[in-house]
Amino acid sequence: MAKTTSSNISIRMDSDLKSAAEALFDELGMSLSTAFNIFVRQSLREGGIPFKITEGRPNQETVAAMLEAERIAKDPTVKGYNNVDDLFADLNA
Repeated sequence: MAKTTSSNISIRMDSDLKSAAEALFDELGMSLSTAFNIFVRQSLREGGIPFKITEGRPNQETVAAMLEAERIAKDPTVKGYNNVDDLFADLNA
């Protein structure tokens, strides 16, 4: 097996963002370094960023769904549920 060498890099990141990322990746069983290596390898495989980069604005369909959900939540004639069992009981009725 060929011996590989490694290099250190330094990345500046907001402290809160770093803590949140470390917690997430720890839950996934990896370090921030491992996650970054996965990202770089996938970027090289795809020849670019391995996900769509957007402004984070919801599309028209999502905005419409959010407005509908808000309308339903404020409508006193719409039945609500306090637990999943009651919801499923009504769905199965």
